[in-house]
Amino acid sequence: MTTRRTFLLSLALAAALPAHAGVQTITLDGRAPGTRFDGIGVVDGGGATSVLLKDYPEPQRSQILDLMYKPKFGASISALIVEIPGDGNSTQGSMPSHRHTRTEVDYGRGYTWWVLREAKRRNPALTLDAAAWSAPGWIGDGANRDFFSPDGADYYVSWLKGLREVYGLELDAIGSRNERGVSYDFAKTLRARLDASGFSKVKLHSFDNWPDDKFDFVKDMPKDPGLRDAIDIIGAHINAPEYIVPTWVREAAAGMGKPIWNTEQHVYVAGFDGALGIVQAFNRNWIDSGVTKIVNWYGIAGLYTMEPYSGVKEAAIRANWPWSGHYEINPQLWAYAHYGQFTAAGWTYVPQGSGALQDGGSYVTLKSPGPDYSVIIETRKAKAPQTVRVAVGAGLSTADVAVWRSDARAQFVHVADLHPEGGAVALTVDPDAIYSLTTTRGQQKGGFAGVPPQQAFPFPYRVDFDRYRDARAWGYLPRYFADIEGAFELAPCPGDQRICLRQSVPVRPYSWAPDWKPYTILGDDGWTDYEVSADVRVRGGESAAVMGRINDVGSGYGAIPKGYLLELDGAGEVRLVVVRGKVDKKALVGDAEQQALIKAANDAAEGGEKVLARAPLAGAAADRWHTLKLQFSGTRIRGYVDGKPVVEATDALYGKGMAGLLAGPAQSGLSMPYYRDVVINRVDGALPPPTKPLPGQAPLYVRQR
Repeated sequence: MTTRRTFLLSLALAAALPAHAGVQTITLDGRAPGTRFDGIGVVDGGGATSVLLKDYPEPQRSQILDLMYKPKFGASISALIVEIPGDGNSTQGSMPSHRHTRTEVDYGRGYTWWVLREAKRRNPALTLDAAAWSAPGWIGDGANRDFFSPDGADYYVSWLKGLREVYGLELDAIGSRNERGVSYDFAKTLRARLDASGFSKVKLHSFDNWPDDKFDFVKDMPKDPGLRDAIDIIGAHINAPEYIVPTWVREAAAGMGKPIWNTEQHVYVAGFDGALGIVQAFNRNWIDSGVTKIVNWYGIAGLYTMEPYSGVKEAAIRANWPWSGHYEINPQLWAYAHYGQFTAAGWTYVPQGSGALQDGGSYVTLKSPGPDYSVIIETRKAKAPQTVRVAVGAGLSTADVAVWRSDARAQFVHVADLHPEGGAVALTVDPDAIYSLTTTRGQQKGGFAGVPPQQAFPFPYRVDFDRYRDARAWGYLPRYFADIEGAFELAPCPGDQRICLRQSVPVRPYSWAPDWKPYTILGDDGWTDYEVSADVRVRGGESAAVMGRINDVGSGYGAIPKGYLLELDGAGEVRLVVVRGKVDKKALVGDAEQQALIKAANDAAEGGEKVLARAPLAGAAADRWHTLKLQFSGTRIRGYVDGKPVVEATDALYGKGMAGLLAGPAQSGLSMPYYRDVVINRVDGALPPPTKPLPGQAPLYVRQR
């Protein structure tokens, strides 16, 4: 109560102050036409960001979704952009495409459909957007292999058809491709294919790149009518406040009647300072650059904590522990709420209602289609408290103004209702705080009691996949497996009535990040001495492996792991291999952000793969089931095939890490082996029973409520 009383006293004193040099006055006029506000929100994708979110039990899974998408409850975002899954690594992992090959289509595959459906069900006004990061390798095959081809346009259209026909959803906009260059012909072709296929209302934003030349294509739009007509929105990745859209771009966009969207903002700051950074970015995107829609990467961290960008600094909600039902809210969630609960896509920016505060910070004013309005203020790194007076002009509501406040001690608190005196309200804003002033009502700080405590991944662990007989209901994805490259999907086992896991991508995709080999991980990165086994079946020219002590899966641009693997190929050769990350660990690859990470790591250790031991089996191993077991005991590492020790080595490089499965390269494309009966056990321990689902666990595609 002390904080609230102090704040109310400061409001009373501020309200009594006349307009003078020591008080900054914001004058609002609701009669002048304003620029359309297209919303703020998050990216779900650009990595397998929701791979563990789908595995949460109820009611926690629905609680997490409510906190992100439900109006006037939590973040309450107004815009969502998803990655169109494409089989390849696109930061933290890969997601299965709806078309692994040119001829097959399956709209039940993966969990992105589920994310879109659940988000839109909670907020029918939510705008939906999408783009590809990775994409299947069959697109544009032949002499001119390129995603920017008619195949790529048709691939997008087929995904949109599934979204409409199976899930009853429509996109509001779509991108050409995330961060992968420019193609004028592709933009024109995609626009034509969208129009011809009944998607003329889906707006196209292009070209969604990071580098400094990201707006060069805008120079050509006025003199290329086909390009100008194809691209509805000028899209780019704009990191405010550091980057400002050049004046010439803003003038060109205005001349063509095209809005500018920030299709990926980054604020990688932990704690409440990260929340301040998000609101600062949302404000400054409009103030400095005229950007009308901003999506931040990313919203819900549903992935293993070992993976890059696992949610401590990037996400609003951490959902890293589905086996326990535990989740955590970061202060960043309430940054979104300061916009999301007080505005909506389709509102307008009030002319002259946005700008910088005199002693640090910024403010933005938005108006509803009616007279209601909201002012969002942030004071990140302000020098001292400062008084702000809001003079409310014609065309705007004269109702009391509710004030909601966040600082490092308490987030999203309704601290006061101000009554306009002389057509104005005033308040003193403290440094490093967020304020929302609004004439709207109904906001709340949502939350749920009884969130389960965090627990370790269950150990020992066994899964035989037979409980996933309705594989489509699970999106063909078993619980707790996180694909880093490729797509490990539930499928009928060859030759019997059982259910297997199969690597299902036949050729290398167009990965957003550099490729290695298809693999999937699960478990606890603190595991030390244990054994991991699986029954595997390969064809001639293929290979499969079990993995252990995986302690790294790359930096987010490239996904070569660190850990050990026991591999068997169709010719019967067994190899025990240590993988030490990329070959040249100091090679500067990726964007400026990735290169900075490489420089900071300064890793001089030897990289690449090293065979620790190898041995032949008697006869070929193709088209037969074999049990591979990789065992760790201190520095001793043993590999077993069908219960017999085959290879052994001593290696002290990695002492702990997760388990996984791998599919190697094939003579043509990628290996597509089968796996079943995955067991992670104590060394020489009794075989655990198959893992049973925890209470409340449910498939993706069964309506929960």
